[in-house]
Amino acid sequence: MNTQPVPPATSSAKQGLTHRKRLMRFGIVVAVGAVLGATSMWAYLKQPTSINTNQLTSRVASKDDGNLVATDEEGVVANVAEKVSPAVVSITTNTTVSSFFGTSSQEAAGSGIIVTTDGYILTNKHVISGANSIHVVTADGTTYSDVQVVGTDPLNDVAYLKLKDAKGLTTATLGDSSTTRVGQVVIAIGNSLGQYQNTVTSGIISGKGRPVSASSDGGQANAESLTDLIQTDAAINPGNSGGPLLNRSGQVIGINTAVAANAQGIGFAIPINATKGTLKSIAAGKGAQRSYLGLNYVPITADAAKRYGLSVKQGAYIIATDDSNPIQAGSPAEKAGMRAKDIITKINGLQVGLQGGVSSLIGEYMPGDTVDITLLRDGKETTTRVTLAAYPQ
Repeated sequence: MNTQPVPPATSSAKQGLTHRKRLMRFGIVVAVGAVLGATSMWAYLKQPTSINTNQLTSRVASKDDGNLVATDEEGVVANVAEKVSPAVVSITTNTTVSSFFGTSSQEAAGSGIIVTTDGYILTNKHVISGANSIHVVTADGTTYSDVQVVGTDPLNDVAYLKLKDAKGLTTATLGDSSTTRVGQVVIAIGNSLGQYQNTVTSGIISGKGRPVSASSDGGQANAESLTDLIQTDAAINPGNSGGPLLNRSGQVIGINTAVAANAQGIGFAIPINATKGTLKSIAAGKGAQRSYLGLNYVPITADAAKRYGLSVKQGAYIIATDDSNPIQAGSPAEKAGMRAKDIITKINGLQVGLQGGVSSLIGEYMPGDTVDITLLRDGKETTTRVTLAAYPQ
């Protein structure tokens, strides 16, 4: 599938709006022409009619106003939007772009999620990549120009920001992405097109555990491989990158990050659990450290099971794509005795594949934490205890 990160909204994103304005002006010209040739119709309309003039009043009584009749689903979306919007920010960046004609400055926009009252923010790595300056605008219009990039995830499209001297901010509640369900109703909030702050869309979870290769230009030269993504049909547009994907309770279950090119209703979000270990590390004063196992694996799908002759339909198969050892020397996986051709089925009791990929499940823990990993080795189940380490910088 050809996918691309939800691109930061640049000036080119406004072309669609310009086109619509032209269409509106054309519509006015046609309407004027129609009026000039409608004398006989005007004479007809002057005759008495049976229109109920009570319907033409500027205000409708509350008991009769259909706009105030909300379905249960409308109520859910409205409540989530009201609850979470104050914790969603717009992020604008300024980058230097080189071309045949020299260098120029380009502005772009994305979204972010406030996770602490003193101004820690989650967003996508590609939103702030290469930025000379970063500005954050909160829902109430407050602008922060002193924004620090605390760290980025080396294994995922996630960045962690800090607003200087921020206090008393409204925060979003982080949910549990391991228990999400296909068909579950979700809501997305973000800075659509870099112009429509806190735009709200809704849809369902269309799939889980999706692997994609995403690039900003739709090509493969600079593509980033992302795994274990949540697929949704909630509309995600340029500028939505880094915004939250929410459940019906208003809890963040994902970070919106990519859309399928040349398709409609196919967007992707990073499971929120993948960020929790790094957030714990930041809270502990250890910086943005990311835990890792240190092994190569392929998620087990029907195709992978057939290709490698596996007896299971879910999990992660430890294997290298070449003849090298898939277990990195000196890594937590090697120290725990994990081997090539082991199948990882559970991490701390959570089923790999059904409740998250290996990277996301390990991402819940900070370096130094110990986890139990259930393996299938030569057809027999075994459990090994692994002490996680920080991903080498």
